[in-house]
Amino acid sequence: MLGLFIAFGISACSLNNDDFNTDCGPDVNVPFTGFPLLCNYSVKNMPNNPQAVYIDTQENMDKAFTKHENTCPVASDPTIDFTKNHLIGVYAGAKPTSGYEIKVTSIYENSCQIIITFYEKSPQAGEQITQTPTYPSDFILIPATKKPLVFIKTSESPDNIIIGNIGSVRNFYQLNDFNILKFQDVAYGSYSFEQYKYTSTIKRGEYTLFLKNVPAEILNIKGQTKTYGAPDTADQGGVYFQMRQAGTVTKIFIDNHDTADQSDAVKLFKKAIQDKITSLK
Repeated sequence: MLGLFIAFGISACSLNNDDFNTDCGPDVNVPFTGFPLLCNYSVKNMPNNPQAVYIDTQENMDKAFTKHENTCPVASDPTIDFTKNHLIGVYAGAKPTSGYEIKVTSIYENSCQIIITFYEKSPQAGEQITQTPTYPSDFILIPATKKPLVFIKTSESPDNIIIGNIGSVRNFYQLNDFNILKFQDVAYGSYSFEQYKYTSTIKRGEYTLFLKNVPAEILNIKGQTKTYGAPDTADQGGVYFQMRQAGTVTKIFIDNHDTADQSDAVKLFKKAIQDKITSLK
């Protein structure tokens, strides 16, 4: 089934059903995987208006997308086993500039339907944008289903924090205020995270909570990149910290060794990152 259908805030239990009091049971969280589709495919007909697409066969995949050689720095497996997973894409439609975004935030299931929540972002104050039309989209994989899909737009902050290990073992997580993402197979030195698959865990408030650990010294580096020591795979590695606030991205690399350029506040912050990564594994 290839379909473009979007129902904002409408319960599928009430669609084609005269009984508006149908008991759909409790909502249960559905795990989903972020899929960097545009690394390996192009959209044949990019919609000018907000739409959603549901792909459950390779035939329908080929109708909607054109496969091409990987264009991202790190290659990913573009294969989808449609006996196990189906692809969902959400499109924000044509936008006049960069700085717009659309993201799936959570998926829930009950006995009647699959409920998919998402948010849209517009350019934020102070954000650098380009005067080029864009077509924001997001793609995920969900367990194969035949239930109706309902899409509900929510209001969420796009601000987030990414933390990870720099070294031979690399565990990277994105902390949002609506969920936690675990990135898969992050390559050493390649920290453009939109190119990676991820798994999602629904947990609210993680960004705001961890932000309390960030010392003033790091906050004052806003919009820049700074390295403490020399974190690399040959020398016990280090930790990575990335903070996105109001469209501004700050990146910090901290050596696992307590080097001379690390203040006491930075050392404590490094420990907070290490402990958080351990808790999320």
